[in-house]
Amino acid sequence: MTTTEAVLTTAPDFAADAAEILPELVALRRALHADPELGLDLPRTQAKVLEALEGLPLEITTGTRTTSVVAVLRGALPGPTVLLRGDMDGLPVDEATGLDYASTNGAMHACGHDLHTTGVVGAARLLSARREQLAGSVIFMFQPGEEGHGGAKVMIEEGVLDAAGERPVAAYGIHMAPGPRGVLATRPGTIMAGAGMLHVTVKGRGGHGSQPQHALDPVPAAAEIVLALQTFVTRTFDAFDPVVLSVTRMSTGDGAINVIPEQVELAATVRYMSAASLEALEAGLPRVVEGLASAHGLSVDVSFEATYPATVNDAEETAFTVATLRGAFGEQRVQNLPAPVMGSEDFSFVLNEVPGTFLALLATPPEMDPGAVEFNHSPRVQFDDAVLGDQAAALATVAFARTARG
Repeated sequence: MTTTEAVLTTAPDFAADAAEILPELVALRRALHADPELGLDLPRTQAKVLEALEGLPLEITTGTRTTSVVAVLRGALPGPTVLLRGDMDGLPVDEATGLDYASTNGAMHACGHDLHTTGVVGAARLLSARREQLAGSVIFMFQPGEEGHGGAKVMIEEGVLDAAGERPVAAYGIHMAPGPRGVLATRPGTIMAGAGMLHVTVKGRGGHGSQPQHALDPVPAAAEIVLALQTFVTRTFDAFDPVVLSVTRMSTGDGAINVIPEQVELAATVRYMSAASLEALEAGLPRVVEGLASAHGLSVDVSFEATYPATVNDAEETAFTVATLRGAFGEQRVQNLPAPVMGSEDFSFVLNEVPGTFLALLATPPEMDPGAVEFNHSPRVQFDDAVLGDQAAALATVAFARTARG
């Protein structure tokens, strides 16, 4: 019998426990979904989380730079500490799902953070009910500001990793994604890309659109820069260590149509998988942009900022997580991702400090075709909150098993 099998034979049936509290989890998720907030300041969301945790045997603190919530559960038996994370913020998206609990405030939980938060609340309830059997401690990390604000980094700076008095031996998070409902998927090594932002301002000299010879037109140069950036990516980086660059903004302002503008502003999102690629991007992107601008006799301001590192799962912890979840949910419910996802995630900051595993939970409603639905960040994306019991049980099971292992 393996260590994982031995642990599971004595582990509570968290899936059965979760089924009993599922209606309450669904109610919390829908309350969060109807009232999303953005960024690092989520007072209404924080209040809902604190209310949901009320009465549990938890040591609770809140952030000072953000409206975070950190809750520590100390088991009755000695053992190590693990961390479970749920992000809480929404997106500046006008919801178009037509759900009867849809948001109407101009923001939307279009990336499943309402489920992430609720799943961690569920895990806190499940583990609190089994505190007498729990070895060690569990940190529940409720994080604002995942969507581009680096909330995980802020919480680390404020001490979330030391909340139990010792560093976690492992950290776990689950992220919703479209696909066959109830399937968990992960992989060892890099699971999500690092992210960066490129900002470019091409500066020329304006003039009349009928007399371009008397101006220094930045528009053609900007167009060439967009194409050159794509060529730079495809001719610099190995296809098996991929980089994706998408120019998502291009603006000349709102001047008259017959006026050659003084400048053009560009912005791009950049995704990468390795430190070597990041180093090449930091050196190469300014060189390409500055070279093309100079060829046109123009000046340019260019900046590239790496925002999130790649999310890298620890191989040993991920093998343990997969074995544990397959033991609890069955072989077919836990799958290996064949390749990393080019999206990025600030749980990467946690996994840079603590070995652990990030997983996807597929959650397309059964009446929808998983192969035809829209993806995260769409105003029409939908996740079935029937998975909340499985999410809470999965987090609780892994946390319990990992602390029991020592």
